[in-house]
Amino acid sequence: MSDLSNSSPFFRRWDARDIAPLVSLAVLVVFFTLAAPNFLKVATITAILKQGSVLAIVAAGLTFVLLCAEIDLSVGMAALWCACLCGWLYQRWIGGGSSEPFMTTAAVLLVPLASCLLLGFLSGVLTVWSALPSFIITLAMMFIAEGSSRYLTQSKLLKIPEVLAVLGNDGLQSGGRVVVPYSAMLAAGVLVAGHVVLQHTRFGRYVYMTGGNREAARLAGVRTGRIVVACLVISAATAGLGGLVNAGRMTNVTLDQNKDLLLSAVACVVLGGTSLFGGEGGIGKTAIGVLTFTTLNTGLIQITWINDLARQLLTGVVLMAALVINGVLAKRR
Repeated sequence: MSDLSNSSPFFRRWDARDIAPLVSLAVLVVFFTLAAPNFLKVATITAILKQGSVLAIVAAGLTFVLLCAEIDLSVGMAALWCACLCGWLYQRWIGGGSSEPFMTTAAVLLVPLASCLLLGFLSGVLTVWSALPSFIITLAMMFIAEGSSRYLTQSKLLKIPEVLAVLGNDGLQSGGRVVVPYSAMLAAGVLVAGHVVLQHTRFGRYVYMTGGNREAARLAGVRTGRIVVACLVISAATAGLGGLVNAGRMTNVTLDQNKDLLLSAVACVVLGGTSLFGGEGGIGKTAIGVLTFTTLNTGLIQITWINDLARQLLTGVVLMAALVINGVLAKRR
């Protein structure tokens, strides 16, 4: 077991591939500072923090899944389901003018999160029990969550508790304007907690071992099935939390709210240097990936002579270049 641990990326120093995402982020910051004079203003940095907070929360949980060599395609729709259920409960029992509400605001927030835990648990158990790839199981769960959201809301816009609007849009202020959003503070807490779990607990060690060599980990006494289930539960929980924060940013719930969340979260995790094949990466790298992704999106918006169509194209080109560079460095290691 000690041999497995010592050979794991868990204990390795950062190499060229680990530095590449930091270099990419630095290059983007320098470029946008020169190309867009307003890029380094407080309003722009605050926008980056707000946009990145949802991605950071969701990507943190997704990192656990990728580290154990699995994938969770349901995070976007799990986030939508959590927000829709929250909005439905709020309007039905609190915001709908009921004289005797059956639920408090805390319950309206906790029940949807608990339902996401159940989604993740079912995905994990079915993945382990059926021996089917998590790709297939979570794809089916994605459709279940999306269909449930549509049925629950009947495609109508839903209101949300005021506390979510405050969480999504307010923060620590200076000079009468928000400088550090509450959502960014929550995201930082999630990232720190995830980092501590992965780097300083036995469970975190087992996640790396399961992703690095599942059979060897099993022979060493690791219950790899339980690790997979736990990682999918964590992913679903952070997806649900991210969905609530995103609904708070928008101050309501709509069915198209999280349509790009899955691909954006995967891009952030991989852009930071976490391997799709498991056993390599971490929360710190994911945080760098989130900052790089949100800096790119926000910076391109700041450049006024780039239209919307060209902006999406350039986003794809830059992301592709960054990922290819990471891949080349990995082969040379």
